[in-house]
Amino acid sequence: MKNNKLLTILLILLVLITLVGVVLFVLFTQFNKPAASLEPSIEEVVVTLVDVPEIMTNLADKRVVKMKLKIQTTSEDAAAELVQREFQTNDIVIEELSEMTQEDLEGKQGKQMFKKTLKTKLNELMQEGEIQEIYFTSFVTS
Repeated sequence: MKNNKLLTILLILLVLITLVGVVLFVLFTQFNKPAASLEPSIEEVVVTLVDVPEIMTNLADKRVVKMKLKIQTTSEDAAAELVQREFQTNDIVIEELSEMTQEDLEGKQGKQMFKKTLKTKLNELMQEGEIQEIYFTSFVTS
């Protein structure tokens, strides 16, 4: 009788340990998926992109900059809104560039600061979604 009781307790403990192990395995595999699977596909990104036509303007140091941009939004609706706001986008780009010198735009850090400023200003305008990323597709200073 005592042997039978001990065997029952051991069997229950073994089943509990197995059950806890299975639950932990399932939780670990579900919550530890790679972040890459959360990234949108290129097809999903393309429909949220807006082309900004070439902009050529003077910098604060009387130099000239010419650039083209692609702006990635959070949704197709946000992209449609940004297309309608093209004149405002161009105005913000020209306004920001008029305060900068060629030196301000040099190197990776200068371009990243410009993108960050532009993104902040454009997001203040947006009502349908927001700007996720800004890409240079052409950039020349002289």
